[in-house]
Order: sequence, then structure tokens, then C-alpha cells
Amino acid sequence: MSFEEKVVPLEGITILDMSAVLSGPASTMLLADQGARVIKVESPEGDITRKMGVRKGSLSTAFININRGKQSLSIDLKTLEGRQIIEGLVENSDVFVQNFRPGVIERLGLDEKSIRKLNHQVVYVSISGFGNTGPLINSRVYDPVIQAISGLADIQAGGSSRPKMVRTVIPDKVTALKAAQAITAGLLYRSRVTKGCHIKLSMLDAMVAFLWPEGMMNYTLIEDRASGSPEGQIAQDLVFRTLDGFITVGAMSDQEWASLCEVLQKPEWVSDRRFKTTAARLKNAKTRLQMTSEILKMKESSYWISRFSEKEVPCAPILSRREMLNYEQVLQSKIYTELDHPNFGRIRQTRAAAVFDDGSPMRQCYAPTLGQHNEKIIEELGYEKNYIDSLYDKNILFRSV
Repeated sequence: MSFEEKVVPLEGITILDMSAVLSGPASTMLLADQGARVIKVESPEGDITRKMGVRKGSLSTAFININRGKQSLSIDLKTLEGRQIIEGLVENSDVFVQNFRPGVIERLGLDEKSIRKLNHQVVYVSISGFGNTGPLINSRVYDPVIQAISGLADIQAGGSSRPKMVRTVIPDKVTALKAAQAITAGLLYRSRVTKGCHIKLSMLDAMVAFLWPEGMMNYTLIEDRASGSPEGQIAQDLVFRTLDGFITVGAMSDQEWASLCEVLQKPEWVSDRRFKTTAARLKNAKTRLQMTSEILKMKESSYWISRFSEKEVPCAPILSRREMLNYEQVLQSKIYTELDHPNFGRIRQTRAAAVFDDGSPMRQCYAPTLGQHNEKIIEELGYEKNYIDSLYDKNILFRSV
């Protein structure tokens, strides 16, 4: 191989993805972006996300955004023939990912102990809502449930008494990121000790750990909680109305605070005992933000962004999602690209956020239609065409365009 030839980081790694909805599929898509072969195993009905968003055939906008670059095998796992095919795939896989409710994977005969008998080197990944212990292990879990229990909704309440949900599925996507990182760590572990491992990850565990650094800073010390500390967290709702829109601006360090006061033409705030230190500014955040807001609404967003930027005070316009697509920083970073999709026409897709070496864009690949790769996947196991055709006849294999 020449020095110039591009090596994809996870090329040669095969992932058998039994997961559905978001946390599992989003994690394996990240690994597909980095070169892994991901075989997505689906029920005859397909992943529920195939029915979310704009739909064309067995594809939807939600599905294509979290299953890019995978191969689809649609098979009835409740049949002997279906399980035999999965067992054959396990023998040639590096990673096995599942997010079934507790008990389901055992009934299918695809639990970790059973898989380990087929391939002792496989990295087995179990993603769940609440893990394997506690009173909620058998409860149905969706993103708002984790937002509610983890403390995220409480954090969003701020100074009001009413908790608020974040209007995007943070716990699912946080779990996906942590799962992808754990899988690559599991593969590294396997390369060192020549045996697989069982990675267990719950959405609640992932979200509490994610929120902890600043969201729980006032609950870190058990015996010595500082009196007068706010119940909230270090992050404030830094949304300010201007004369013609909204911006965000914030000052953490003393220098940034002094510069912000200069732009606002309020030099006396620098020596004000309520705002003189970082701790004081946090304690009196509500007053400070109200005073700042009264000034910012007097001029246009462009004026404030220009002045704050000159003084190196962190700031930005608050963009709509459509404005974001045409924002110069976003365009120059090339975080998303446009592709010609065979079902949807021209579409946008993000590249993998992490860039390796030369920064080449992601492969131009699409999410699969339901059962699109049935024949290809099963033929690789040595089955002949007549047998594969019989699986369709017996409704063990399924396909939909």
C-alpha cells in the first residue's frame, strides 16, 4: 500500500447491529462513517424510525439520518432458520449491538453467553434505558423519561418553578456517543487480550454522567455544601433580545466581564460587589442578566456582535435552523454535504464530526431500504440462491423498496 493511499480507521471491522430507534443505530452509524461494515438486522416491519418524518417507500428522513452507510437484513428472528443465519453472521462479526428490553434477547437465544459460545472474541454491547438492576428495568423508555429522571428537565427550569424538556433527544444521542466510544475501546481491549468483552450502557447512566460536571457541581460535596449556592448550575439561559432579533453573549473570566461592561458602557459594574468575582456573578446571575438585557435590546444584533467580537467577548447571533445552513462558519467547515439520493432526490447529510488526517469528506453512501442487502449478506455465509428464495416464500426474509 502506498503512503498516499487512504486508510479508513475502522475498515475491516464488522458490526452486527440488532438495535432500533435511536441510541443504538446512531452509535453504529458513527462507526460506519469511520469505515466499519454495519449489518443492520431488522424485523419484518422494519425499524420504527422508517415511519418517522417524510416517507418514500421503506425509507424516511428520520431513518436516513441515523442509518447512513449500513446494510439491511430483514429477517424473522423467531424462526429457527432466522436464528441460524444470525448465528452464522456472529461467527464473522467483531461487534454485536442490541438494545432490546430486558428478557427479550434471552428469549431469542442471542444473549451474551450464547453469542460468546459462537465467537469468544466478539465485543457484545447491551444498551438499555435503566440497566439490569432497580425497579424500572422492565419499564418502557423514551427520551423524555430519561430527561425527567436524570435532572435535565430540572436544570432547564432555571429560575422558574416549572421543569422544561429539551426539544431534541439529548439522552438518546448522548448514549449513542458514549456507546460508540466504548465500542472502539472494547475493540482496543480485544486487540490486547485476544478476547471479547461485554459492554453494558444505560441511557440513565449516560445522561447523569453527562450532566454531572457543572449540572451537579452544587451537589458534589456531601458534607460541605456552600450556603447560598444557587440550586441551578453554572450554565445560564444566555438568550438576549436585541432591537431586531436575538443573540447570546457571556463572560466567564474577569477580563471578559470587564470587556463586556466596556461595550455596554457600564464600567461601574466591574467594581460592583455583586459582580466583582466569578462566584459573585454566578450568585447574582438573575440580576446581572436582567440588567444586561435592558441594554442589549436597545440596538441591533449586528452592532452588538461586532463590538463584542472586537473585545473578544464570546458571542453569537441566535440562528434559525435554516439560517444555520447558510452561516459562513458552517459552510466553511463543510459539516454537511449535499447528495443525490435515489429515493429522495437532493438531500443534505452531515459528515462525521471527527476528521482524520486529510479531512476527506465521508463516503457518499445512503441508508438502506428494508432488506436491501438480504441476498448479499446471506450468500456470503455460503447459502445457495434456491435456499434464499425459499426463505422469502416462508416469510422468513422480507424486503421493501
